[in-house]
Amino acid sequence: MKKIIDILKKYEDKQYASFQIKLIPSEKEIPVIGVRTPALKKIAADLKDDPCVEKFFAELPHKYFDENQLHGFLISQIKDFDTCIKELEKFLPFIDNWATCDQTSPKCFSKNKKALLPFIDKWIKSEHTYTVRFGIGMLMRHFLDEDFKQEYLEKVKSVRSGEYYVRMEVAWYMATALAKQWDASIPIIENHQLDDWTHKKTIQKACESFRVTEEHKKYLQELKSSSFII
Repeated sequence: MKKIIDILKKYEDKQYASFQIKLIPSEKEIPVIGVRTPALKKIAADLKDDPCVEKFFAELPHKYFDENQLHGFLISQIKDFDTCIKELEKFLPFIDNWATCDQTSPKCFSKNKKALLPFIDKWIKSEHTYTVRFGIGMLMRHFLDEDFKQEYLEKVKSVRSGEYYVRMEVAWYMATALAKQWDASIPIIENHQLDDWTHKKTIQKACESFRVTEEHKKYLQELKSSSFII
């Protein structure tokens, strides 16, 4: 939409755009205006009740990376769960990079966790890379603390993909689980139940985390090259 693009171009930073193009590879080349994240969040807040948002949501795919970022931030601030899911499900197939995937994080999910779970189950079974990544990300953000269950860990452990951005998200999830749910998650590493690359990446990320104790990090290093069991 011209109105949205005109607003985005007011915050254009060509040097930042060049940086983003190198940092965020996507499935296809897409133009980047170069709007920084704080500005995108401000624009989303300013447009919150603007009638143009409904039309913007309907105009997929977008031309610019920055439009996709804004789309994710606009969805993230929708308060009604059903409306949020409706717009999110329309948008997920068009996400083609890790930044838009990871920065789309609806606030209403934290108050609707039970209703969210069936959608997460569907997303992690998707054939679309960033839909799977998004689903794993939602389990990591909302279900590794007081709402944690062993079955959620098993769901992520069972994800098998040749896609780098899915495997990396599995590793991030497992590393976070080691920080928050050590007793439940360490058997997966001890028994090498992840593929070899994800096993090693999980240990690397856990050892880089300030939330994992030095004692646990030392033990994980001992498991880094343990015999492969599946």
